[in-house]
Amino acid sequence: MANNTVLSTVKVSLPGEIFEAPVNIPLIHQVVVAQQAAARQGTHKTKNRGEVSGSGVKPFKQKGTGRARQGSVRAPEHRGGGVVHGPVPRDYSQRTPKKMKAAALRGALSDRATNGRVHVVEFALDKPSTRTALKGLASLTDRTKFLVVLDRSESVVWLSLRNAPEVHVLAVDQLNTYDVLRSDDLVFSKTAYETLVGGAPVVAKSTKAAPKAAKAAEKVVDKAVALAPVADAEVPGAALPLEDGSAPEGYLIKGNKDSMKFHAPGGRWYDATVAEVWFKTAEDAIAAGFVEAGKKAAKKEDGE
Repeated sequence: MANNTVLSTVKVSLPGEIFEAPVNIPLIHQVVVAQQAAARQGTHKTKNRGEVSGSGVKPFKQKGTGRARQGSVRAPEHRGGGVVHGPVPRDYSQRTPKKMKAAALRGALSDRATNGRVHVVEFALDKPSTRTALKGLASLTDRTKFLVVLDRSESVVWLSLRNAPEVHVLAVDQLNTYDVLRSDDLVFSKTAYETLVGGAPVVAKSTKAAPKAAKAAEKVVDKAVALAPVADAEVPGAALPLEDGSAPEGYLIKGNKDSMKFHAPGGRWYDATVAEVWFKTAEDAIAAGFVEAGKKAAKKEDGE
């Protein structure tokens, strides 16, 4: 255990879901290859025979010179001619699902933890000092390549270690499989470790997910508001039709305010009737003074 004026080792219990995960070598290889491929600029470019400078005129006649026939000085066999099948700008990135990245990172962290190469420390630096910080790291192990994971607020430690060639400094939200594997020992600051195991995702979620989720939630709310029944101010127990003329959810009885008649599902004129108001039940319609169309009471009112 390292305890000095620069840093002190913090005793922690490494959570099994992060530091005791199965190590899937092919998966880790795939993720690392994809990460390295994504880092390529892909700006390479050569000129083909249509892009190099030079005349398009046939350099000499086809026959009679004794020389091999030539059609252009821009052909690839000539000095200064175009390149055949040369590299062109391209995107080397590969699609890697988030779950694969997370599983590979957990495997890499578990491998380091199994071999005792994960350290959680608390730095005590008042001002930036590369020599002092390196002296503290050297007290942890004889190995020389370190990945130091910090919180973004730990600027003093960051400034102390950023220039050291044997140390790679990384923010905890940028932790990745490749950087874990290329270092001998993994050193977490106490704050960064608490951020990692305190519920924060091992692989940062896409920032595009939040706006999409918010929009989906807004749509659900808007739909619920649109389908909510609006009470009719003139008829007790009745609701107005929705904007598209359909019935509010749970309202099946059609009512006509002019004739004070209502139509129940399965009735003779139910499908042909355009509802001015809607009722949940026939009892609600009767309580509001409506009579069922086609019944004796309705015929009596019509004078039949």
